[in-house]
Amino acid sequence: MDIFIQISYLIASILFIVGIKMLGRTKTARRGNIVSSIGMFIAILATVIQVEAISLIDILICVLIGSAIGLVIAFKVKMTKVPEMVALFNGFGGIASLAVALSDYWLNTQQLGLGIDTITGVSVGLSVFIGGITFTGSIIAFMKLSGKISGRAVVFKGQHLINLLLLILAVVVTTVALMNVADPTYMIILAVLALVLGVLVVIPIGGADMPVVISLLNSYSGMAACATGFVLNNNVLIVSGALVGASGIILTQIMCKAMNRSLANVLLGGFGQTSTAAGADSDGPQIVVKEVGVEEAAQIFDSVSSLIIVPGYGMAVAQAQHTIKELSELCEKNGVNVRFAIHPVAGRMPGHMNVLLAEANISYDKLIEMDEINDDFANTDLVFVVGANDVVNPAAKTNPNSPIFGMPVLNVEKARTVIVSKRSMGKGYAGIENELFGADNCLMLFGDAKQTITKLVGELKDL
Repeated sequence: MDIFIQISYLIASILFIVGIKMLGRTKTARRGNIVSSIGMFIAILATVIQVEAISLIDILICVLIGSAIGLVIAFKVKMTKVPEMVALFNGFGGIASLAVALSDYWLNTQQLGLGIDTITGVSVGLSVFIGGITFTGSIIAFMKLSGKISGRAVVFKGQHLINLLLLILAVVVTTVALMNVADPTYMIILAVLALVLGVLVVIPIGGADMPVVISLLNSYSGMAACATGFVLNNNVLIVSGALVGASGIILTQIMCKAMNRSLANVLLGGFGQTSTAAGADSDGPQIVVKEVGVEEAAQIFDSVSSLIIVPGYGMAVAQAQHTIKELSELCEKNGVNVRFAIHPVAGRMPGHMNVLLAEANISYDKLIEMDEINDDFANTDLVFVVGANDVVNPAAKTNPNSPIFGMPVLNVEKARTVIVSKRSMGKGYAGIENELFGADNCLMLFGDAKQTITKLVGELKDL
């Protein structure tokens, strides 16, 4: 039986690795998700067979309850709410690791009266510490993304010093706990420190950095699971946790590069702090915009030969991806070369725009990453920006005082004409004015994106 379990874990680990590899490409991502799911099913099945602490009936009841909750969430949550749900699920992973590690520690040291070796003890400490930070940090990220608390950075004097002292204290408490395994008090104190630190490390991060935070918390949840694997001596948990942790760190680094920021810079203070200072200039000259109506916009669309569509979070909120597909197909029938420019941090999580456009069955070949398409804007007749803001703001290249200065952005201002579809003149995550909106070649098409684009499609059909 043990050989069967180990072989099952090996197969599951291989499927995890293959699945994650396939997730790296848009065309194979869906199959990669299926492959990874099969691997997880095999791992769960092998674990269920191995477990002796509770009966199979109890396990099946828990599976049914969890599956029912998952189905309800899957059907109820809108695509625009996926980022905060990902943050919440990261938190669930963190608290699960913390609970399992503490339970195993309690079982061995209190109920069975056994000691634990150094490796297991360190693994318990890491699982509790990282799991606790992941849980409360993810809850704060969820609340910021869902608007339950302000998305601005919350800072106070001595904040970083307090975080450092808590980190040092956590190391000391873990050391003392390993020297006094018979007393569970120290592990409980460590859990409390981790939960508090999780709140303190996320509240100073502004809303603009949330994509990075989600990726980082995802990595934390993987590392916590990996540490728990060492606690339980479970190979598949070690492998899967390490894969999630490593891929999360890689994705976090990609996000930081896309924003021209270091990870330390993100963790020590988000855009929310600097944008407040930038907001002091709001009494200066205001941007003067030129508004365009649906009929005039349709005439512009009808006269171009090349079109780049830039999606943003506003598109997700309006659920306009299907109407955008209809618009792009109509333009293609008129001989227009249509492509989509995807900024790495557009939306509220990595890949958010790709998922939304794929949901509308827009061809993967038309989704072009920023580095590949940025030089093409200068040779493009029309750029249609739908709900994007900071990722198309020229201030990132021209204004050294801007909080987003140095962040790579899409060169949409270089196109012959730019039409921006927005509900209002509301600011983006960074909380600053967008210089693009006042450019000579930029026209503002105000209104709900879905309704406006539907009217635009109707006008184009009439033309």
